[in-house]
Amino acid sequence: MSDWLKNPLSLFEVRGKVAVVTGASGAFGSLAARVLAAAGARLVLAAGNEEALADTAQACRELGAEVRTVARRPSTEAACADILDVGLQAWDALDILVVGSGLNDPCPITEMPLARFESVMDGNVTSAWLLCKAFGERVIPHGRGGKVVLVSSARGKLGHPAGYSAYCASKAATDGLTRALGCEWGKHGITVNAIAPTVFRSPLTAWMFEDTDKAREVRGGFLQRVPLGRLGEPEDLAGPLLFLCSKASDFHTGHTVYADGGYTAG
Repeated sequence: MSDWLKNPLSLFEVRGKVAVVTGASGAFGSLAARVLAAAGARLVLAAGNEEALADTAQACRELGAEVRTVARRPSTEAACADILDVGLQAWDALDILVVGSGLNDPCPITEMPLARFESVMDGNVTSAWLLCKAFGERVIPHGRGGKVVLVSSARGKLGHPAGYSAYCASKAATDGLTRALGCEWGKHGITVNAIAPTVFRSPLTAWMFEDTDKAREVRGGFLQRVPLGRLGEPEDLAGPLLFLCSKASDFHTGHTVYADGGYTAG
């Protein structure tokens, strides 16, 4: 019998792995940090919001994780190097990179200044590219492989009428980066995949879950296009995240995993 069959859940083990999570003060980044902390990973958490970053770090420490923090956004090569080097300095290893940083700035294209478009692209694409570059530079020479998880969106596949020309373009680019690096890094044993959620419960979307006339109207219209008939919950992202960060996904790379209740299937 294969060793893994003695304990199939061991395929999802990340205990002792060194995981870097950016955007750790945001909805997805903080969730990813807490999931990996509870699963026993050692964490480097990065975000620009120092107070919110400290809250996420404390929550992870309460779950038993060893945590280091870097109050910087991954906006330059130097910043990305500093973030990743914290993990190397603390534990002499880098195993997992979760790029949870990003932003949206809805605006009709005819009214959107170039600077705002570039800001969305920089926050969602350039920062991810820079982090992946820095991760590869440090992980490839050691030959131990690794896991990279980017954050895409259903909007990387589908358009949106409410001024999403920058956001949709940035998430489509994220999907392209995922495929490109999945191909480029396969020979190094590094898997690169993306999670693409639709609306899930977070501080920014909490109003959509409320029992108000506005929330019911917006939610009802949206759910007509969601086959599973509900909005997402944090645990709907936790499972795919743990899969993509663990040995269970060793033969999966270049994929965008839609955690969307079937929204993009129709």
